[in-house]
Formats: sequence, C-alpha cells, structure tokens
Amino acid sequence: MTTLITASGEVTVHIDENLSRYSDLLYSTAITVYVLAMLMFLVSLATRQSRRVVDAKVSVNKLVGVGAAPGADRMGAGAGSSLDDRAPGRVEQAPPRTFGDRLGDMAFPVVIVGAVAHLASIVLRGVATDRAPWGNMYEFISLTCAACVVAGIVVLRKRVNRPLLSFVLLPVVLLMFIGGRWLYTQAAPVVPALKSYWLAIHVSIISISSGVLLVSGVASLLYLVKMRWGGDAAASSRNALQRIVDAIPSAQALDRVAYKSVVFGFPLFGLGVICGAIWAESAWGRFWGWDPKETVSFIAWVIYAAYLHARATAGWRNRAAAWINVAGFATLVFNLFAINLVVSGLHSYAGL
Repeated sequence: MTTLITASGEVTVHIDENLSRYSDLLYSTAITVYVLAMLMFLVSLATRQSRRVVDAKVSVNKLVGVGAAPGADRMGAGAGSSLDDRAPGRVEQAPPRTFGDRLGDMAFPVVIVGAVAHLASIVLRGVATDRAPWGNMYEFISLTCAACVVAGIVVLRKRVNRPLLSFVLLPVVLLMFIGGRWLYTQAAPVVPALKSYWLAIHVSIISISSGVLLVSGVASLLYLVKMRWGGDAAASSRNALQRIVDAIPSAQALDRVAYKSVVFGFPLFGLGVICGAIWAESAWGRFWGWDPKETVSFIAWVIYAAYLHARATAGWRNRAAAWINVAGFATLVFNLFAINLVVSGLHSYAGL
C-alpha cells in the first residue's frame, strides 16, 4: 500500500506489491534472455561463412560437375549415386547450412521469448499501479526498449536479416540495465502533472515511434560499417570481428531496412509531437514554448525529414543519407534520456 499526500489532504492508493515484484522479475528475465540471444546471434555471425565464400563454393561445385568425365559419372553411379542426377532440368541442391546458420535460427525464438517476458513486465506494472505503465523514466525506458525489440523482430523477420537483431539488442540491453540499476522507481502513482489521458496517448506514440527509429539508426550505422570495412577476402583468413562484418547482409539491404523503418516511424513521431503540443495547451496554456524537450524533438523531426529528402535525392542516397539518419538517431537518444535527466525544464519529472 502506498500513501500519496496531496494539497487537499491525504489520499491512500493501493498498489499491488506482488504484481509489482513479478513485473520486476520479468524485467530482469527479459534482460537475461536478450543477452543470451545477442550472444547467440554474434556467435552465429562470427562462425558463419561469408555469402561470397558460399556462393563461390557453389559455383566451383557446379563447374566441377559440368567438367567431370563421363567415366567419372559412371563410377559415381556405380557407387550408389543416381543416374537421374545428370538429367537436364534437375534441381540443384541448396548450399549446406553451417553451424552459424543453425545457431541464428535458434536465436530468433529466444528473442521472441524475451519480448514476451518484457511485454508481460510492462502489463503487470500497469495492473499493479492501475495506470498507464510509463509514468517515470524507468517505465519509459522499458516501453521504448520493448517497442524497439518488437520493431526489430518485425522489420528483421527474414532469415537473412535476423542476425542484425544482435546489434539492435545491444543498445536495448544497455538502456534496460541503466534503467533497472540507476533509474528504477518503486511502483507508485504518477505525479499530478501526468494525471491525464494524454499520458497513455502521447507517451505511447512517442515510445513506439522512437523504438522503430532506433532500429533504423542501428541499420544505418551497420550500413556505414559495411561500406567502410566490408571486404572481398575469404572469411577464413580474417578475425572474428571481420567475419561478423562480412556475414551481415549487404549495404543495400541495410539501407532498405533503415529507409523502411523511417518511413513508418517518422509520421508516427510527428503525430506524437502534435499530441504533446495539444497536451501542453491543456496543461500549461500554450501549444509550444520551446522547452528543451520540445526543442530537441523539433530538431530530431527536422533531421529525419532531411533524411527522407536526401534518400529521395540523387547523389545523397548512400553515405550522406546514412550519416543524416545517424545524426537523427543520436539526437533521438539524447532527447529520450538526457533531456529528462540532465537539462532542467517542464519535462524534468522522471520519478527520480
């Protein structure tokens, strides 16, 4: 039970402590599962052969099969192979799946299990407090990270793109650890300034759009890495870090992931800013006052608009657009967390 003291008197609010503890336990479970999945994906990338090497081996095998002597075919047939293998129009066998490929397939369901535990943690927090469960920085970070993971699962659901989830999970794990270690707040009612239905609308939209845009930022960072350090040498002659770079999808695929994520997240982020302005007029008597949070939100919106414009402009579609997207990513992260914790303003209520 939690007691809230107000100006008009003493109000007693009941908090379900058991559900709150279960929520915290599921939060910790989600972090553990995310770390496990991230390591599985990284090992998968480090042990997976580069796509160039696999394609080269398949081509060599085809050439050897075409240039084989008829006598060799007869010897092979006598050893138990089928004569139909030499028939025109036969279906070529797919390249053998490596240990890295199989490990990556196993890691994807692990991420889904972590996401389910994470979402259950948020739901239990809301039920325990009988309010929208994003009323302080700990809860806000949890919701944004959950949105990021779910967006990553949807955007990177193709088998070839799944290992990229390891790079999405890295900032998620770091943010969740910071939130749980230093920003944790006991389940309690929100401050009076947040007692509005706009809390459920504005903050949820901003969190979901931010999670999607975080996936886009990670994809653009990987695109720049791929353009800078992606090589043509055989993966067997490289270290584990270079093998990871070689094994991630092509720069063009990364660019498409980043672009599609911004196309979805940018309008949603703009809608969240508009909802925040409407809430500000209701709470503070003005739609826009250039509060630090409002200012940086506007800057982030402009940067993402510039990215979409650059992405559609010839000569700016590659590295220039990617750098603009990375700048938007950095601005978004700064706005989501540093503004609430460092800069003093009307949005400086984080439950700390």
